[in-house]
Amino acid sequence: MDEPELWRHMSSAPKDGNRILVTIRQSEQGPAEVDLAYWSNGDQFGGEGWRSSDSSPGRIVEYAEPELKCWMPMPSANLSRTSFPSPWEGKDAPELDGSGI
Repeated sequence: MDEPELWRHMSSAPKDGNRILVTIRQSEQGPAEVDLAYWSNGDQFGGEGWRSSDSSPGRIVEYAEPELKCWMPMPSANLSRTSFPSPWEGKDAPELDGSGI
């Protein structure tokens, strides 16, 4: 990728249904992970919120806001790189990109 990885605070994540990469916080169930997610306005299968792109009707994977640490847009296609970026391991901060200034 030509550009550095830019993780951003979840409060600035787009809630338009487009897929983004999210860092899921470390928990008792395991280490921090990266997932492909999107915002859903809710439907007959589940309520409004963040869903994993692996979700399907009847098997929805939903994330509560506190589970998600930060986000970044989908990287552009690059044939020399075939894996997700590493989860952001920095300290939790109220603002990752200074958007609250």
